[in-house]
Amino acid sequence: MTDPSDEAKNIEKLYEFGERLNESKDKSQNVADYQGIIDAAKTSIKAKQLAAQLIPRFFKFFPDLSESAIYTHIDLIEEEELGVRVQAIRGLPLFCKDTPEQIAKIVDILVQLLAAEEFVERDAVHKALMSLLRQDVKVSLTALFKHIGSVDEPSTDEFIREKVLTFIREKVFPIKSELLKPQEEMERHITDLIKKSLEDVTGAEFRMFMDFLKSLSIFGEKAPPERMKELIGIIEGQADLDAQFNVSDADHIDRLISCLFMALPFVVRGASSSKFLNYLNKHILPVSDKLPDERRLDLLKALAEVSPYTTPQDSRQILPSVVQLLKKNMPRRKTGEEFNFTYVECLLYTFHHLSHKVPNATNSLCGYKIVTGQPSDRLGEDFSEQYKEFTERLSYVEELTRATMKKLTQGMAEKNKAMAAAKSDEAKDSIVS
Repeated sequence: MTDPSDEAKNIEKLYEFGERLNESKDKSQNVADYQGIIDAAKTSIKAKQLAAQLIPRFFKFFPDLSESAIYTHIDLIEEEELGVRVQAIRGLPLFCKDTPEQIAKIVDILVQLLAAEEFVERDAVHKALMSLLRQDVKVSLTALFKHIGSVDEPSTDEFIREKVLTFIREKVFPIKSELLKPQEEMERHITDLIKKSLEDVTGAEFRMFMDFLKSLSIFGEKAPPERMKELIGIIEGQADLDAQFNVSDADHIDRLISCLFMALPFVVRGASSSKFLNYLNKHILPVSDKLPDERRLDLLKALAEVSPYTTPQDSRQILPSVVQLLKKNMPRRKTGEEFNFTYVECLLYTFHHLSHKVPNATNSLCGYKIVTGQPSDRLGEDFSEQYKEFTERLSYVEELTRATMKKLTQGMAEKNKAMAAAKSDEAKDSIVS
């Protein structure tokens, strides 16, 4: 335990060192005073708290003592006494006030402290990081994202990585308009940092980053088409469209469909979805009946939503697969084949939009003769059998639809009649259930 008289002497000495440094016109000559402050940081609790304020305050004047000063300050951060730790954390940004070359190093130190258990300590860390971000957002963001990692430079500490992601999501993203200045330059910088980090992220992390990128002005409504193409490219990379497809790989299928839905807003705004569509056409649509029902429906919904925005070239490539799926899902009359209205609805919607883009492709696929004046109309060939088969399937779908609508109408009428006759809430609840 420190003797009270010794503690008082240490504090008095620290005040003397500080006063002489404050009054000195050429502080670099007061090396002994600054060294005295560093040495006093290894004594009593109160001396450590005061030293935690003085060490960063005069740091810039003594470059030869910079390493010793920072290591001593780090020791203060690791003290058992909470008050000393908090004071030392608050002092960290001051090291960078006039020596910005220290920012990356100080950010690295603060990142390790994001795991602090005490609220007041974490709060001090957050405020210190925000102070550095406001001083130099480019350097600070680069240092932060280094701890998220990438394929080439993975994060060495998963727990710290999670803390950094949380800090970026909760503290940085909400005030992007304040921090990212000059706007276009810094939005591009953080986009590049995010793109590098996306090489190794979870699905939830990917959605978080994509939502943020969509909110940036460089990807806003007035952004040129190449910006939308850039976002599509990011999503295609996450979808792993170069990987060998395996219908039993549920994770890959989930990722593909999730990414396709994520790409839709950019496709609507004019970005090409060719790579996605080619992959779907080549690998997934031919085996879509082997997918779990929920995933199969998600796939067909995504295909339907993207179909109005496909290019004629993409439409021509994928239309034959859609027609084959329609034939599989629209049974011929009374064959006992399985029928799913939602599948057929998605596929007919897709067929309509794709056919509208390439009308001369329908003759050979299903016998619908549409004259465009091009050789691809194939008007001289006989596709009457395809027409007969396709219209028979469509007619049967129409019959089933009418019959189902009739049942639904009758069922609703009976339910409404029963509800009107019910005398109590219990009786009404039993009808609803």
